[in-house]
Formats: sequence, C-alpha cells, structure tokens
Amino acid sequence: MTSPWALGSLRRALPVLKSQPTTCLWNRHLATRQPLLQPQSLRALSTTTPPSARIDHASTSDDSLLLSEDDDFTAAPEIDFEEATQEKLYDKAEKFLRGLRIVPDSPAYFNAKPNSTDDYLYLQMLLRRYITLPIGESPRVKWRSLATYRKMADEMVKTSKYQRMVGMLKRMNRIHPELMPVDVRRAVNLWLSTSQPNDNKAAPILVDSFGRAAAVGRRKSSSAKAWVVEGDGEILINGKPLHQAFARVHDRQSVIWALKATDRVDKYNVWATVHGGGTTGQAEALTLAVSKALMAHEPGLKLYLRKGE
Repeated sequence: MTSPWALGSLRRALPVLKSQPTTCLWNRHLATRQPLLQPQSLRALSTTTPPSARIDHASTSDDSLLLSEDDDFTAAPEIDFEEATQEKLYDKAEKFLRGLRIVPDSPAYFNAKPNSTDDYLYLQMLLRRYITLPIGESPRVKWRSLATYRKMADEMVKTSKYQRMVGMLKRMNRIHPELMPVDVRRAVNLWLSTSQPNDNKAAPILVDSFGRAAAVGRRKSSSAKAWVVEGDGEILINGKPLHQAFARVHDRQSVIWALKATDRVDKYNVWATVHGGGTTGQAEALTLAVSKALMAHEPGLKLYLRKGE
C-alpha cells in the first residue's frame, strides 16, 4: 500500500518532468555519463523506510525533488513470489489434511494384540504376489509349533488360523529355490523350527572288538535291543529260543525277516532283549533292531532291505 507521502512526491514530480524537453535530458545524460534522473529524482521510491530528510509539502522548488549525497536512502525489499506461492500451497495442504481421516496401516490396529493378524495378512500378501512362480522340489522342513508361535505372538492363536498360515508357508516353500524372492525366503526362515529333520543324524553303528553289532528298535510301546554276530543262525530272545519266545509263526517270521530277505539266516547269530507292548509290537521292534545291526556288518544290504525283497 502506497503511503500518502509517496503520492504527494509523485504529484510534485510529474509537472517538472513534463516541463523539461527530451533533448535537454539526453544532452545532460551524454555530458555527465550518469543515468537519467527518472527514478532517482523522486524521494518516494521506498514505501517501507522514508528518507531521513523529508520534503516539505509546502515547497514547490525543483531542487527539493533531487536527492543529496547526505540523504539516507533505503529501497523496498524484493518480493519473493516463489515463497509466497509455497506458503499458499502449504496453507491449502494443511486445510486438506485437516479434513482427512487417519487410517491405520494395519487392519488389526484397534485389536489388543494384532501380531497374529498382521502375520497372517503379510503371508497372504506374499502368496498372492508370487503364486505364479514355478515350483520345484521343496526340502523337508519342520515348522514352529503352535505353542512356540503363541509365545512369539503373545496371544492365544486359534489352531485353524495357525494351520492356514502353515499351509501358505508350505506353498511358498515349494517355489523353485533359484527363483524364490528374498522376502519369501526371509518369511520362510523366520517360521522354521530351531531343530530340523536333517540336523538329527543317528550315530553310526559300529562292530566292536568281539565282532558284535548292537542296535535298538522300537514299535508302538515295545522296545528291543539286538546283537548280531557272525555264526550259524542261532537266535535267542530274552534267553529263549525263537519258537518259545513267539508262538505265532507270523511273529517269528517278522523277527528273522532281515536275515531271510538277504539270505543270511544261517550266517549270523542273534540274541536280543525286548520289553513292553504285545507280541506283535515286540516282533516288529526286533525286525528293525536286527536290520540295523545287520547293516553294520554289511552296509551294501541297505538297498535290498529298503526294497523288502
């Protein structure tokens, strides 16, 4: 807004400029090599800080319109149009944000314990994103138990919900290892149990200095331990011959199945101890124990025992 002091100065300057011819001003410019006295002859250039030597409104002399060297002159600050535009944008953005409703990132934000829901939605998102990737042979893995996940999530997760989450993990674990994304691999590793099936390797069965190989077998609630040594085919169960320990023919055949399948009935002696369960369970526990001890003597028989021929 222009001050009254500036308007009055402009009114007094206009008659003076009109009365001077253009050629006179141009000759003065060439002679002094100074800029034309168009703006500097007016004291009313600053609308913020007026000069210390004010013009007397009653004076109409031309000399009063010129600036002297002793006068203090302060120009008005430049207007930053970019800053003014940004301020308007900020004001509009602030009004826009005030009218918005804040929506939480998680649908379970208002739940007391949203951990399991967030995990479920995250696995569902990964499965939908990468379900079209080719699958391959997935290694045998063991997932975290329901009790362990309940402790991790710090809530009583339902069994059905946990099973659906494990189902999604199994499907993502079938993705080809070379094409499995990093986020899928990270999620799968997070759900793996601390102990895996391949980590628990049985200790090898060795033949002692007496030529004996001992092995343990279990079936249902029966447990048996058998010692196999080279001999002529003698078999003792709990200190009794085979036909006295088991009355049924089927149970006797189960005990010597490994020797009979490999044609080693008359080449090894077996004595064993068995307890717990019924006669069928004891006979099948002895089948496993005798098979393990026999492979200690001849590891090449594992293929034949696996085929069951």
